[in-house]
Amino acid sequence: MSLLTFSAARQALLDHARPVAGTELVSTLKASGRVLAEDLRSSVDVPPLDNSAMDGYALRCADVAQTGVRLPVSQRIPAGAVGHPLAPGSAARIFTGAPIPAGADAVVMQELCERDGDAVIVNHTPQAGESIRRRGEDIEAGSVILRAGARLRPQSTGLAASVGIPAVSVRRRLKVAIFFTGDELAMPGEPLPEGGIYNSNRFVLNALLAALGCEVTDLGIVRDDFDATRAALRSAAQGHDVIITSGGVSVGEEDHVKPAVEAEGTLELWNIAIKPGKPLAYGRIGEAAFIGLPGNPVSTFVTFLLLVRPFLLATQGVTEVVPRPVTLRADFDWPKPIRRREFLRVRINDAGGLDLYPNQGSGVLTSTAWADGLAEIEPETPVSRGASLRYYPFSDLLD
Repeated sequence: MSLLTFSAARQALLDHARPVAGTELVSTLKASGRVLAEDLRSSVDVPPLDNSAMDGYALRCADVAQTGVRLPVSQRIPAGAVGHPLAPGSAARIFTGAPIPAGADAVVMQELCERDGDAVIVNHTPQAGESIRRRGEDIEAGSVILRAGARLRPQSTGLAASVGIPAVSVRRRLKVAIFFTGDELAMPGEPLPEGGIYNSNRFVLNALLAALGCEVTDLGIVRDDFDATRAALRSAAQGHDVIITSGGVSVGEEDHVKPAVEAEGTLELWNIAIKPGKPLAYGRIGEAAFIGLPGNPVSTFVTFLLLVRPFLLATQGVTEVVPRPVTLRADFDWPKPIRRREFLRVRINDAGGLDLYPNQGSGVLTSTAWADGLAEIEPETPVSRGASLRYYPFSDLLD
């Protein structure tokens, strides 16, 4: 298969994404990170009544035609209480969030007033509607507050709670099986054999998938063997929506994942024109989608964030899945571009530009811990200081 461009590969993955059908009802208190299965509508107006935007005095504008007017304070209205109709020529002491009494048409903040015994001196000429939050100005009863396909954030659950919704219908969690190939891999805490490396990808992928709310089955390390790889794929396909592997998708004699996938299912996408991460594979084994990631740790990390994450979000039923870069200034030179699209590990400096980690090797995991995002470099396009680059902040890619 020829190399696919980054955009073509991402679109191909999204075209293959099949949103899970199952739903469940969960408490709004526990719904952050889940994906809405249906629109949420409000049954109430927010705010439910006209109320005060601040602590002060509710009054009639007609009673304060000029500054320095003295009005008797006829009542006190804290939040949660409902006052009496406001007598003409009087004011009501009112607090933030308290309902506006009938007859009042403005609130004057307490800093512009002076208390004088049982009266208040108003040192401000108010306008009708001043400091009043109108009924339904935030949310009108019957309106949609959150659309199906939204991935709920903490503020989303607060919004649902603000209109009295105790539970929401969400897509079931995505079931993902993962395993890692390589005879050289060892786990932290084990003796590191000669020629061995610790399996950092296992920790990165488990954490990334957990952040997306997936149910993860970790099948561990699979030795570099064709039959063992086939067996692991068959096992992973049982009861899972997606299989993700790390390593073994290149063309070396010990890279068995690609031929094993072709033996057990179908391979529909392989090799992307990006760096790091060229040997990425997509296919299907039974009812499960398969994604094969490179073994180099930076390649695994970058391809997951930019390609796998949108695919998984779409499979969860999320409607907006493609990350949106921002444009920032390069405070570095990149004079020798390649034919593939590159994603460099960078960090925003105090001047608002992008600094480059000095070693951009695909095995340098330190660069991902140092950086706060990725800078995108067009194929065969040199970069000089001051150039504008598309920047993908990790804060948008790791939630």
